Amino acid sequence: MTAITQDTPVRRYSLRLSWPLVIGGVILFAGLLLAIVPELAAPYQPNAFDYKSILKPPSWAHPFGTDNFGRDMLSRVIYAYRVDMEIAVFATSFPFVFGTLIGALVGYYGGWAEAVLGRIVDALITFPLLVLVIAIVAILGPGLSNMYIAFGIIYWVFYARLIAGDMKVQRHLDYAAAGKVMGYSDLRIILRHLLPNVIVGGIVYWMTDMALAILIGSSLGYLGLGVQPPASEWGVLIAGGKNYMSTAWWITIFPGISIVLAGLGFSLFGDGLADLLRPRR
Repeated sequence: MTAITQDTPVRRYSLRLSWPLVIGGVILFAGLLLAIVPELAAPYQPNAFDYKSILKPPSWAHPFGTDNFGRDMLSRVIYAYRVDMEIAVFATSFPFVFGTLIGALVGYYGGWAEAVLGRIVDALITFPLLVLVIAIVAILGPGLSNMYIAFGIIYWVFYARLIAGDMKVQRHLDYAAAGKVMGYSDLRIILRHLLPNVIVGGIVYWMTDMALAILIGSSLGYLGLGVQPPASEWGVLIAGGKNYMSTAWWITIFPGISIVLAGLGFSLFGDGLADLLRPRR
């Protein structure tokens, strides 16, 4: 029997940076910078009323125009980065952590737990996820906290399914059996040896899931179930301009472009991260 010199097998990853990773990283970095210090880029306060500048089109004074209260749209879009980035992080963090732990345990032990997880996944995928989130938030009431609860109730299942599938493969490999022979506890084998080899897929899925969280958060804000006015959030901004599409298109167009850019940034970064962390033979 070959002597075991390391606890876990060594994975070699390609360090070649791909263009999706670079472009996505630049978009995310710019978005995070605006989220942390929006006052550095915003020319006005987001809720500063100017009744002399109501529904003004884009100009040098107001590059994104003004809304029906004379508020500068560029400032409101920039300040909305903080709220929407918060939604992206906090709405997905609990499902990622909890789902990863549950998936690791289910994938390692299998049995009835695996069957139960499979039935839960089958039950959830039969309904549109946005409809489920809207239903839960409608029951609990509008607001960010209830939106995070809705995400936590639903989305951990998909992380658990992803991690459980990879864990089921890893538990049958030689290094997992070697850990058993050496007397390691199941918890140590799962957390220290198996989980590092399966969590990469979960991290990549987490990155792309943030884009979905922004989209759903904006949808809830548009429907009045998410962030409440007068707070600056892209869905709220679009909802505020829906009655002015023919006369003041800029109120809805620029927040919509911001949603697309943020989603594109997370998607490109996730794809690039998947290429970067894909193990080489």
